[in-house]
Amino acid sequence: MTRKFFALAILLAAAGLHGCWYKVAATSPYLPVQSFVAPEPGGHAPLVVVLPGAADSLADLRDSGIVDAVQKGMPHADVLLVGATPRDYKAGRFAQRLHDEVIQAARDRGYGEIYLAGASLGGMGAVLYERHFPGELTGLILLAPFMGDDKVFKEIDDAGGLRAWNPGREPDTIDGDNYPRELWRAVKDWGEHRERARHVWLACGADDRLLPVAKTIARVLPKGHFLQPAGGHLWTVWNPAATELVQRIARGAKPAAAEEEGDDSE
Repeated sequence: MTRKFFALAILLAAAGLHGCWYKVAATSPYLPVQSFVAPEPGGHAPLVVVLPGAADSLADLRDSGIVDAVQKGMPHADVLLVGATPRDYKAGRFAQRLHDEVIQAARDRGYGEIYLAGASLGGMGAVLYERHFPGELTGLILLAPFMGDDKVFKEIDDAGGLRAWNPGREPDTIDGDNYPRELWRAVKDWGEHRERARHVWLACGADDRLLPVAKTIARVLPKGHFLQPAGGHLWTVWNPAATELVQRIARGAKPAAAEEEGDDSE
């Protein structure tokens, strides 16, 4: 992606999304990972892959408590943390690298049930992956996802909501200029293909400035797939929410009928 995207990530942090500023390192030839085996293994364990916020190194992500939070809600799950920096996104091939180096590698090791979770910038990374590889994963767990600057979000609001919004022609490539539109195109697609929406889970704090964005996403999701806990843009908010969401997934919560799904009126 272009320099504009990296600048946006910096501005996002400067705007007060505490926990989302990063000690930038050079892009690695391989995405660093750290794995954690299920505390209650049995049979074919699901895998939850976690992407960091812009503030989080791999060590920070490990220390955030997200591994315990996921395995508290889903004790039979293995967790794989991925170290990803703004520069990895800026390079423009993050989704493909994540697929080749992490997701496909996990499938080669025998994982059939794979969830991708991400907080803030990591939530953006999860939506970006879904945009490139729609329907490939078992599910997405989005924690206050950053969806780019407010320009496209205002377009959607002015149009009367996602259903009425026209994202325009699909570009040949996704870059630092068009990535917010393509993130929202993926979300609009969930509203038009309910089977995909059933695999997306979302949480955002009631005091988080990204709450309006999250609520717009939530309108295309089934009821029970969105949590709005107290608090702001912090791991202390996201971790309990992640526990609750994976518990719902583990229980096999299924919004059965269309009338039980979210209202996508804006």
